[in-house]
Amino acid sequence: MTNERNTVTALAVALALAIGISPAPAAANTESARLRARAYDAATLEMEAAAKADPEEAAAERGLAVIPWLLISFTRGTATIDDYLGSLTQQNVLLRVPPADLAARFWRHIGRARMLAEAAAAARPRDVEAQYQLGATVGLQAAYIATVEGRIIGGVRAARRAYDAHERVLEWAPARKDAALTVGMYRYAVSAMSLPMRLLAYAAGFGGNRDVGVRMVEEAAAFPGEGQADARFALILLYNRDGRYGDALQALVNLQRSFPRNRMLWLEAGATALRGGRADEAERQLVAGMTLLDADQRPRMFGEEAIWYHKRGAARVLLNRLDEAEADLRRGLAAQARPWVTGRTHSELGKIADLRGNRAAARTRFLEAVRLTDGDNDPLGADAARRFVDRAYTR
Repeated sequence: MTNERNTVTALAVALALAIGISPAPAAANTESARLRARAYDAATLEMEAAAKADPEEAAAERGLAVIPWLLISFTRGTATIDDYLGSLTQQNVLLRVPPADLAARFWRHIGRARMLAEAAAAARPRDVEAQYQLGATVGLQAAYIATVEGRIIGGVRAARRAYDAHERVLEWAPARKDAALTVGMYRYAVSAMSLPMRLLAYAAGFGGNRDVGVRMVEEAAAFPGEGQADARFALILLYNRDGRYGDALQALVNLQRSFPRNRMLWLEAGATALRGGRADEAERQLVAGMTLLDADQRPRMFGEEAIWYHKRGAARVLLNRLDEAEADLRRGLAAQARPWVTGRTHSELGKIADLRGNRAAARTRFLEAVRLTDGDNDPLGADAARRFVDRAYTR
């Protein structure tokens, strides 16, 4: 896998390692799935060559496990920050069963990666790199169990091993800040859980401290290692969760310089600016990103086009450019999308209806938004729409 491909989905990777939240799945059309499979086949060939070059190296086998997992996630349309801004207390999430061939590929490669990592750690019990590889491997297993199978509790044992292994790395080699990503994300996640879940996490051996967690992820993001891009994207997620939209936006702009072909960075920058109320900047980022989207022949995430139009339409509602906003939002409704995106799009159309004085139409839109977002594990979208069911949206 290239660093750029890792960056597109690093948010899901890093968050899953620590939190294990998974949104509801979506169906994908056949042609979209075929194109995604072709792109990931090319990556598989590269990673297989790496595995053959060093058959005793866990990292290459782990990379081969990442590919089918990311293909499942990309097909479900679950690689945006919006997917990971909800509750930290949700447990077993009902998910569509993943394709059997992709699931089998994941378990085959993660099984070999784990065997190699455990053998290396047993042969060199005080070796920092062996501990790092062990933690990364079992952490990936925990992430898959949580995000693909929806079993948060089911991945706790592997998650604990990842946390412990990377704590040992930091104890033995404090300069290895790449290990701080896993530990920091777990600490942040535990601190943000409900009290009952937090007590369970403490009992399982996890530490929890929000400020320490953020600082550790910041250290990982500054560390020039292979996982730096993942840590930088994870930090953007934490900044968004904590309402530090200016910091998140600056971090995204920095990533745009490093990965100028990664259109998802412009989508996330526009969404982040929108959350921070910076409508002009949101529209600027989204217009630039949609230009990249139009020229990009690489496979698209399921429902991606609908998200772009929803975000740009929302920015234009804030800018009071209602005709342009409505055109974007209606194009978003016509595109293939996950229910939460369609629901939030209805919310924006409800705002337009209210601003034009049509309360009945607005109320209908907001009710539909609540229904769709509630049904797709989007409590933030549902709460935002619910506010305007019985009172008009005003600027």
